[in-house]
Amino acid sequence: MQAIRPIFISACLGMLLFGVSLVTLGAVAPGLREKFSLDSISFGTLFSILPFGILTGSLLFGPLADRYGYKAIFILSGLTMFAGFQGIAYASSILLLSICVFLFGLGGGAINGSSNAVVSDISDTNKGANLSLLGVFFAVGALGMPFILGILEKKFSFEAIVASVGYSAMLGTILFASTRFPVAKQTSGVSISDVGKLLSDTLLLFVGFFLVCQSSFEAIINNWTTTFLVDKIPIKTSEALYALSLYVAGMAVMRVILGRVLRVIPSGTILLMSIALLVIGGLTLKFATSFVLSAIGLVVLGAGLAAGYPVTLSYVGDRYAAVSGTAFSIVISMALMGSMIVNYIMGQVAQRYGVQHLTTMVFVLTAGMLAFSLIILKKLKS
Repeated sequence: MQAIRPIFISACLGMLLFGVSLVTLGAVAPGLREKFSLDSISFGTLFSILPFGILTGSLLFGPLADRYGYKAIFILSGLTMFAGFQGIAYASSILLLSICVFLFGLGGGAINGSSNAVVSDISDTNKGANLSLLGVFFAVGALGMPFILGILEKKFSFEAIVASVGYSAMLGTILFASTRFPVAKQTSGVSISDVGKLLSDTLLLFVGFFLVCQSSFEAIINNWTTTFLVDKIPIKTSEALYALSLYVAGMAVMRVILGRVLRVIPSGTILLMSIALLVIGGLTLKFATSFVLSAIGLVVLGAGLAAGYPVTLSYVGDRYAAVSGTAFSIVISMALMGSMIVNYIMGQVAQRYGVQHLTTMVFVLTAGMLAFSLIILKKLKS
């Protein structure tokens, strides 16, 4: 246990940095628009660079980690995220800013996948519980950056705040460099045939499809809830943002609880109970007529989404231990690509039929998660 504690701490810091990276661009959006005089098209293009950077990092980390080990991936991710922070703060041109945003996403995607994979590798037992505790730090990072900006923005410029937060990535890189990570598992590299075998394994693909639904669910809640609440109830934008923060808090608290519960209750049972929470939360949000009811619905949805990644990634880690990095890379990349597509579909639905169909999409994705979870659990038993 003493030997793996520094690795777990490094992974937790990595997830915290990933949480920060996902919300930083949106949090400083007003300042960037003013600084570079960006119109809506230019700003939308800038925002689209981040997910492609994250997807690239998610695709690359797995085979590289299996071939060269995790240490180099963590160090390179920390350095690219530091460069991204500084670039967002101090870039003098749109081109340089765009490059730094891509680097930001690249490091974030790589460190997210590597953090999950290395915790799976060092957890001989209780993978799901340990991955759940790891996920808490993502929520802390996602909540922490807007909180820091809100406190300090009246005293400091957004550039100074972002640059200062960026030094946490440099400190993390120093920690990563001093940590003894597990050695590479595939010293000759992961071959194309190895990847082909993984892609032909239906269990891995069904986990990937489950995570497509999970990530899409998280994406549409993050991106569309504020507009949904303002239009439907209606409430003030500040109240809607507060309700959205409670959704993240609900996910974080539930993951702390799961860190203990998954050690004593079968993970399959937890997965199905979580889907029941999604149904309850979706119904509450659909019929909410006040801030309180909508906040309760979002907290329940956050709690229901908490188990998806830890539980299913623990299945991947158990089944594909010899090439866990590559296996994680496949399912996480599937999840990211799927969420980008579903988020686009949600935008088209909102434009043509109204944002009130957010809850319709919630129920569709919940049904998908239920179907895929039942298939996964059946395959695990057989």
